[in-house]
Amino acid sequence: MLIPMALSFFLGEYTVVLDFIIGFAVSLILGYSLLVICKSSESLNWTQGMVVVALIWLIAAFLAAIPLFFSGHFRTFLDAYFDAMSGFATTGLSVIEDLDHLSFGHNLWRHLIMFMGGQGIVVFALSFFASGASAAFRLYIGEARDEQLLPNVINTARFIWSLSIIYFIIGSSVLAFIGMHSGMPVFNSIFDGACIFMAAFDTGGFTPHSQSILYYHNSLFELTTVVIMILGALNFKLHYEIWHGNRKELRKNIEVIAFLISLVLVFTAVCYYLKHAGVYSSKLSLFFKSFYQVISAHTGTGFQTIDPEMLRREWSDFGLLALLVAMGFGGGICSTTGGIKMLRVGIIFKGVLQDINRFLLPPSCVLVQKIHHVRDIVLEEKMVRTAFVITFAFIVLYILGAIVATFLGYPMLAALFESTSAAANVGLSCGITDAAMPALLKVTYILQMWAGRLEFISVFILLGFIIAFIKGK
Repeated sequence: MLIPMALSFFLGEYTVVLDFIIGFAVSLILGYSLLVICKSSESLNWTQGMVVVALIWLIAAFLAAIPLFFSGHFRTFLDAYFDAMSGFATTGLSVIEDLDHLSFGHNLWRHLIMFMGGQGIVVFALSFFASGASAAFRLYIGEARDEQLLPNVINTARFIWSLSIIYFIIGSSVLAFIGMHSGMPVFNSIFDGACIFMAAFDTGGFTPHSQSILYYHNSLFELTTVVIMILGALNFKLHYEIWHGNRKELRKNIEVIAFLISLVLVFTAVCYYLKHAGVYSSKLSLFFKSFYQVISAHTGTGFQTIDPEMLRREWSDFGLLALLVAMGFGGGICSTTGGIKMLRVGIIFKGVLQDINRFLLPPSCVLVQKIHHVRDIVLEEKMVRTAFVITFAFIVLYILGAIVATFLGYPMLAALFESTSAAANVGLSCGITDAAMPALLKVTYILQMWAGRLEFISVFILLGFIIAFIKGK
């Protein structure tokens, strides 16, 4: 909170400074209290590590919501908590009111929590505060980080943050330059460039303005965000390989191949439908509008160059279904994006092919199916089963959120679209998410964003821990 506090002080937003002082004070008091109460000389076991991670995300969102609530742009603390969880989970759905008049300090805070959440709250802590604790790996895995880039998990966390900061310097500078070139004031260009980069690279979707990316009316600006979104959706392990000279991995990796195939199929389907529906008069508008929304959905970013109501009305059911598929799939494992993840999609597809081949070939044949993910990996039944279980859990989560919204009176397809956007941490909206939606739906989306971001395991273990505690075990 010190960074937005300092910015607010520099800009003379003194009431905003007070908001952050209160939030910072509560954070210190709560943090010190937990340190005293929970102090232990024993190392965390797997169960405790998972429980800690799940609770950290709930507590972090609570603390982040304090200065947001005092901004006066949220009706209730639940609304501020919704935006805080949306930020940390890199979702981008928002119930803020009058965003265009939000202070610079509060606006920066919204994007900073997204930047921390994208790399991971635990990854952030390991990068700057850990010094070799034996429980580090358990916390790292609990935050849905399936892969280590380096043998030491703390060095892995530091690489992720070092890379992100390098990208931040380059990406925000490019966006700021484009903003200045298009006539924006220097400070606004730098501020917006930094905020938009954090939201794009962390595939979050918050923007400093209520019109999202449509506010800028600049094709070069939009194209730059596309590049940043794709970088954010790539596995950090893939970034590591590329930075160390292994550029061939881009052509061979199953995640990249699956992502490109899925992207082309969804984009082609959307273009074909919108062309025959006569939604756009020019081919250029058709191409750019379709491509931007599809890439935003597939990377889990949630930037929009179409108004949510127009998206639902003009793209109709088929367009929403196509985007829904892209949102549900998501990007890479160990990236800033959410959803099922393309590695799992690729594994399931390869597993189905393996079963078909096994059925067609003689029983005496020994069938070995391989996938390439940094190295050649023999496809095992356990891998396929694990990928299927996580995929099934996501689909159930998408449907449960849709059932709640439908029960509250929203159309089924729109409800499923918004639910998928929340659970897959995307942020695209067809008009359901706003400050006026029922509190039950806000709580539902908060839980979906939380569970989807942590990919269920730590959440399930926390629930099991609570049930066992209630039963006295």
